[in-house]
Amino acid sequence: MAPSVPASVDDFRASADRCLHRFPHVEVPDAPDIRRAAVVLCVVAAPDGSPAVIVIKRAYRGRNAGQWGLPGGRVDPGETAAQAAIRELHEELALTATPADLLGRLDDFPAASGFVITPFVAALADATALRPSPAEVHSVHLVNLARLAADDVPRWVRPGEAVRQADLPGTMPFTTPEGGNFLQMRLADNMTIHAPTGALLWQFREVVLLGRDPADARIADFTQPDWTRH
Repeated sequence: MAPSVPASVDDFRASADRCLHRFPHVEVPDAPDIRRAAVVLCVVAAPDGSPAVIVIKRAYRGRNAGQWGLPGGRVDPGETAAQAAIRELHEELALTATPADLLGRLDDFPAASGFVITPFVAALADATALRPSPAEVHSVHLVNLARLAADDVPRWVRPGEAVRQADLPGTMPFTTPEGGNFLQMRLADNMTIHAPTGALLWQFREVVLLGRDPADARIADFTQPDWTRH
């Protein structure tokens, strides 16, 4: 049986605001070789009215071609991470968020690509304007929060086990290294998501949906498969 989760976007906003207010997020400090990106874990109402988080499959060209992701991208010069998150949400999905729609942030994730990803949590009462940009987004998927919170979603892969992203043609098997945490978020058939996106979804699940101890929900050491490093 899935854990109890908010029944509406309004309920989610209230519970997430409480959780994130007491969550001591970890920031990666600036350094000369660091590039920064921001993403949004954006919760909207699914067609049945239940709250769901937006997950995208990126267009089959450019950076991260065909991979699962969250709306977001590079932080431009002169922008804050929050400003970049709001801008990218609009550019990729035509959704308009304000700073008040950002309920808080989770841990920075130091990706193997050299980007540090800052994740924000948002809730939008109206997502009827959602229109994916074909240049950047192949498809949009609403993952119900009850599904994300289900016990069978996270799978921890043993060191040395060969895995592959079965729904991304042309990827080669990846053997997990010793040490670290290698996670698969199995959200649906043909929807298994790895770090970085899988790590961010897992921390969102643990901290915001399940209210777990932040000390048990850190993600900086999560291992990425080779196909997510570009």
